[in-house]
Amino acid sequence: MDKKNMVVVFGGQSSEHDISCISVQTIAKAIDSDKYDITYIGITKEGHWLLVDSLDKIVDGSWRESTVSAVISPDATKKELILSGVNGTSTKKIDVVFPVMHGMYGEDGTIQGLLEMAKLPYVGCGVLASAVGMDKVYTKIIVDDLGIDQADYVLVRAAEVEGTMVNAGISMDDLVARVESKLTYPVFIKPSKAGSSQGVSKAHDRKELIDGLILAAKHDTKILVERNVIGREIECAVLGTAVAPEASGVGEILAAAEFYDFDAKYSNAESKTIISPELPEGKAEEIRQAAMAIFSAVDGYGLARVDFFLEKETNRVIFNEINTLPGFTSISMYPMLWKAAGLSIEEQVEKQIQLALTRRY
Repeated sequence: MDKKNMVVVFGGQSSEHDISCISVQTIAKAIDSDKYDITYIGITKEGHWLLVDSLDKIVDGSWRESTVSAVISPDATKKELILSGVNGTSTKKIDVVFPVMHGMYGEDGTIQGLLEMAKLPYVGCGVLASAVGMDKVYTKIIVDDLGIDQADYVLVRAAEVEGTMVNAGISMDDLVARVESKLTYPVFIKPSKAGSSQGVSKAHDRKELIDGLILAAKHDTKILVERNVIGREIECAVLGTAVAPEASGVGEILAAAEFYDFDAKYSNAESKTIISPELPEGKAEEIRQAAMAIFSAVDGYGLARVDFFLEKETNRVIFNEINTLPGFTSISMYPMLWKAAGLSIEEQVEKQIQLALTRRY
């Protein structure tokens, strides 16, 4: 059987660059080398696309020293990789692409748009689902129509925070009043499109709210200020298509910090994940059904992790966010949940590749 030519893209210009470099190692080891001839493309934080000739160079970080550029041609009649170096230019045919990228320029529909222009099969959600899933504000707008509970919120634009709308008469006092008229402290301040909790903060008073708005404005043009939900953090993995999604069991996050920020996720050994936690009767199934409904509503494809709160006082299931290209590190919930459901990481990865090869455009 002839091997298919697979391009695995990782890294990228987002704040989650380093997490992508870890996720790709897990995925690369799970790809069946008897079926696929793998070519790695690493994208630096500056946006340079480089040919990476071994997994070892991803592990030790030396891939950034590559002198060969590798870009995917947008020409739909070519379906090829263009390689350029000191020895000249060459091309290589592409059968399927596996983008292992989190955050901006990887999980937000941008690289998906390039791959669709090139008519290349690729793993994961399409342009719409990726863009909507990355943007917390617009995800909320869609989920509102499903009747699934979510936290009250206020939208603030970075331009307002930065004072670029002076002619509109908007001041920081106006922004604070807007938030305080709808929400009570504490509140969470989140960049609408930042991933891995980058730029997220929790405000207990007006000063912390102002500081949080200034921080979030550095990460995105839209800012979500959200009611604090006191409860358990529950996550569910979804696999399949918008028409026929499948949901795993559920997992619980026990954050070491006050909330599950970037450091708590990836640097604090005290943070824990629990697979199949004990929940009140019927709640795990309610979360599974809500996860599949949200996945379908955003036109999901391939994979996504959907995050919820189980509110402490009411046991209400409250939607938090959807991640359309969840992490695949050793502590990531998505592969752990499916492994608990009986799917090895190798089987999970192969399912995603097969979905890519059979998707309709």
